[in-house]
Amino acid sequence: MTADLFAEFAAALDCIGGFERRPLVAVAVSGGPDSMALAILADRWVRERGGAIRALTVDHGLRAESAAEALQVAAWLGARGIVHETLRWAGDKPRSGVQEAAREARYRLLAGWCAANGVLHLMTAHQREDQAETYLIRRRAGSGVDGLAGMSAVRELTGCRLVRPLLEVPRARLAVVLSEERQPFLDDPSNRSAAFERGRVRAQHIEIEATIVETRRCAAARIERERQLHATFARYVSLHPVGFAAIDAAAIGAIEPELTERLLARIAGCIGGAAYSPRRERVARLRAALVAAPGRARTLGGCRFVPWRGRILVIREQAAAAAPVRLEPGAAAWWDRRFAAHLPSAVPAPVVLGYLGQLGKACSSLKRQEEADRLPRLLHAMLPAARDENGDLVLAEPGASGDPVLSLALRPANPLTDAGHAVV
Repeated sequence: MTADLFAEFAAALDCIGGFERRPLVAVAVSGGPDSMALAILADRWVRERGGAIRALTVDHGLRAESAAEALQVAAWLGARGIVHETLRWAGDKPRSGVQEAAREARYRLLAGWCAANGVLHLMTAHQREDQAETYLIRRRAGSGVDGLAGMSAVRELTGCRLVRPLLEVPRARLAVVLSEERQPFLDDPSNRSAAFERGRVRAQHIEIEATIVETRRCAAARIERERQLHATFARYVSLHPVGFAAIDAAAIGAIEPELTERLLARIAGCIGGAAYSPRRERVARLRAALVAAPGRARTLGGCRFVPWRGRILVIREQAAAAAPVRLEPGAAAWWDRRFAAHLPSAVPAPVVLGYLGQLGKACSSLKRQEEADRLPRLLHAMLPAARDENGDLVLAEPGASGDPVLSLALRPANPLTDAGHAVV
């Protein structure tokens, strides 16, 4: 393999950082040329450091030959001493939006495998042309600066982080690796199909260099915006483990409107747990209303924004919250897209997890009354709690002292802050 490319690959991973001394890395390998080249590069990189890779192929079951192709990939990688596993997307497939659904299933399966096997890093083979295509697709969709920044070199998933070390590498240089290694690869015709937008973009002549330059400009702007947003969070916002946020009310009129709206949208996403961000016009109306009438409560994205003693408390709306869930001993659940719960096997009977307002209980019945008393009463209905089979409340606050019957931790689908956009 070309020494220059491997040196660039290693430098990109050094820049990303965060790997163990002996890295254990999962690599998504479809069998196409890019992912096969990534597997070869990553395998050499981890072996030089005393680590290992685990190659993962997702069989979406969308083509008759996909199972046989996964077996072929396993054979190729096995010949190189690389451990391989096939993950299958089971169940019915949608008739429309197939690529989007397949992508969601792919990352769910890959991240789930990593979480179950203690692997912290998942590499994918997105390269330079993929980045340019992503920019063009998002531009056509009317994306703002954040979308036009393209794919980040690092992205947080549930249970692991996604690492893309090849975003600066042209496809042709990866082809050289395969040629030198005499490594066969698969050709998936759907990648060129005009039925899908990315296939239509690939069929056109793309000015790669000009597009990448523009992507980098947008990436730099996004990184600066994120820096400002994270600094604003640190100064004006606090997040409580029971699932509410508090904003310094003075911040709403003190910082620029665009930054305020991004702050409000991110908080609403974190507390409300919605799959998509609230529409910009709704966020703008909320900001204007909080400035014009600071004493009135407002709603957005499944949240209530309630003025309280110089702060704005952002609380989950009970009407929008998930229904209570029954947990059997030994069971775990991710509830209301915000809380990770686990009921130990040693607990003799099931419990029902919900909010106090859903369970029909008042704070006066809590066993940890002193902990609830530290919180504003307007929050009490939305405190997470568990009810045992006798109707008694056995948990009021995540992270509470003592040995709670139920383990509960705030794990929002949309964290208040994240790793941010990364360029290497």
